[in-house]
Amino acid sequence: MKISEKKALKRESILQTALQLFSTQGFHKTTIPDIAKALKMSVGNLYNYFSSKDVLAKEIIKYTSEALGAEIRTINNMNISTEEKVFKIVEVYFTMAKEKPEMIEYFLRVYLSNREVFNDGCEGMICVSGFITEIMIFFDDGVESGALRNQDFFSAFGLFMGYLGGMVFLQGEEVLPKPIEDYIEDISRNIYSALKA
Repeated sequence: MKISEKKALKRESILQTALQLFSTQGFHKTTIPDIAKALKMSVGNLYNYFSSKDVLAKEIIKYTSEALGAEIRTINNMNISTEEKVFKIVEVYFTMAKEKPEMIEYFLRVYLSNREVFNDGCEGMICVSGFITEIMIFFDDGVESGALRNQDFFSAFGLFMGYLGGMVFLQGEEVLPKPIEDYIEDISRNIYSALKA
């Protein structure tokens, strides 16, 4: 294995470990030494990869955004109806919330709750552009096909993501009486009904 490949794997490992710790312990309670200890590496070596906790936090939001964006890109490229795409996006989001809860938790509990950390370098939606771009494409395609109402992007995005984020939050708080995947069909139908032309 080449040195560049080893460095890439180590970087990925740092991102995954920090993501897990930030999501479970909180951003402010997690220190660089905590992350280094979990990885069994020195603090100095960790700083060779990321110069600060804030830089690491920004890289994690980009990493999670790209992962979710890649999933939605796959759906956008499918030759299926807009209604079916809504179902698949909800399914992907809820599956990720169940199988990789740290990714959604990071977005909801770290990124949205600690905006001061993300001000410098993540203004607006720069750090979540991988995900936002694919959602924009989904909406544009839906409007172009006549399936979705032409409306302000943020109104549509807020409705879609508010619904998904709210359900994942309720799951995390253990309020839902059924597993989250049992809600995919109803949530998809509700979102599509609210957005359709």
